[in-house]
Amino acid sequence: MKKILLSAVLATAMAATSAMAKEKIIVFHAGSLSVPFSQIEKAFETKYPQYDVQREASGSRAAARKISEIKKAADVMASADFKVIDNLLIPNHAKFNAQFATNEMAIAYTANSKYADEINSKNWPEIFLRDGVKVGHSNPNMDPCGYRSIIVTKLAEDFYKIPDFYNKLLGYGKSYKVGEENKKKVIVRPKETDLLGLIEANAYDYLYIYKSVAKQHGLKYITLPKEVSLKDNENANFYKTASINIDGKKPGTFITKTGASMVYGITIAENEKSPANKEGAIKFVNFVLSQKGQDIMKKNGQGVISPAKITGDASIIGK
Repeated sequence: MKKILLSAVLATAMAATSAMAKEKIIVFHAGSLSVPFSQIEKAFETKYPQYDVQREASGSRAAARKISEIKKAADVMASADFKVIDNLLIPNHAKFNAQFATNEMAIAYTANSKYADEINSKNWPEIFLRDGVKVGHSNPNMDPCGYRSIIVTKLAEDFYKIPDFYNKLLGYGKSYKVGEENKKKVIVRPKETDLLGLIEANAYDYLYIYKSVAKQHGLKYITLPKEVSLKDNENANFYKTASINIDGKKPGTFITKTGASMVYGITIAENEKSPANKEGAIKFVNFVLSQKGQDIMKKNGQGVISPAKITGDASIIGK
């Protein structure tokens, strides 16, 4: 009996020692990457058992600010909009930007959403304006899905020829401030994935969200026309007709976000504490950009850019 107990104690101690010996790779990423990156983490750690990938999801702009302003330690940052890396991290807190994936906007809902049996890709703006219908989007100052939601609303006004649709539904003017939404009509949270539990709990009816996230969470969704979905460059000129101002690097300053096709970016973070594990960070980024990483992204409903389009100092990751 004592031998069995001793063996169990030794096995536990060896497992603890092994876990402690692993090198951490801290990855900040967009909330919409939570599902594919959880799968990438498992595949990466299977290939490189010496590493322990520790992920932290948030709005992409919030993730960038944790690196540049709060100086939190991170090795890798992956954004739902590659321009977040360009605008908030390069050149002081990142040296390259790898554009690696694509997506598109959709409208998610449940069987309990008002007019769920009626809504489609042609009439959703009209249904959004009906009494009692409540819609959700993320904070545009923290999350690309938030400003893309606003841009989609503005594009829809023109595409569907519904006068004043943006003002009637959202009415933010040139920028959004926390709390200014009509809470009887609109619900706002920091990132789009924060809203998933609330729609499933019937707290509101419809959610502006990435198509991949709607599919991953088993929600009903409307596939939007390419003219408003921000899917690709085919309608780039039309996308450019809509814009919204979001918070800039410094308080009181703004960045104008103009409609554009959806492209994700990934980089290695740099500040006083980052990267703590540069070798691991390089391996992780290269794994995301590899065929295995791309296959995982595609399996989870996202398009890929192959090969990745890299700007800045690509020599860091050997590209």
